[in-house]
Amino acid sequence: MPRLSELIAALDALWPPERAEGWDAVGTVCGDPDTEVDRVLFAVDPVHEIADEALELGAQLIVTHHPLYLRGTTTVAADTFKGRVVHTLIKHGVALHVAHTNADTADPGVSDALAGALDLRVTGPLVPDPTDPHGRRGLGRICELDHPETLAAFAARAAARLPATAQGIRTAGDPEALVRTVAVSGGSGDSLFDAVRASGVDAFLTADLRHHPVSEA
Repeated sequence: MPRLSELIAALDALWPPERAEGWDAVGTVCGDPDTEVDRVLFAVDPVHEIADEALELGAQLIVTHHPLYLRGTTTVAADTFKGRVVHTLIKHGVALHVAHTNADTADPGVSDALAGALDLRVTGPLVPDPTDPHGRRGLGRICELDHPETLAAFAARAAARLPATAQGIRTAGDPEALVRTVAVSGGSGDSLFDAVRASGVDAFLTADLRHHPVSEA
């Protein structure tokens, strides 16, 4: 079986930590590099329910998209929410590794997976990474539909293909407007509004939006 250190090296090759945003907190949170790993659990958030699921599955490694500690902390006490997660993982020998914005901008990255779930054809990044000579890395993706469809039909397709959430799919705009091109962002997309406008796409699909940027868009 591969050791944890070997798997981390493979993950870092896919999503180099140096390509994460400066404010981000990516990489290995806990884990013994010499531990043998035969099962990995991938998840969005490093919450206690995910730690429990890893124990039930017998996974020795959890890879999450969102960081456990995005901002610094002074304690990992077990009576705190996040500290409890850390204690559970260490106690049972489960490692935690985070790939966040370095996975967002990768080729392929999170937005490519979102586009693939909807059978969209990716034509390039929404905000290209200037360090990529091939022009494939960057935030978000610009996509084309195989056949034009109304905004209402596109929203229905997204609702059917993507995992259900408490808030569901929300749309803004004329439901009968034809959609041929779409910008997608697997993360919070309100920082990309200017790029979306400049791209000239017909619609923008994103994971979440903050109130004030949306009201000012």
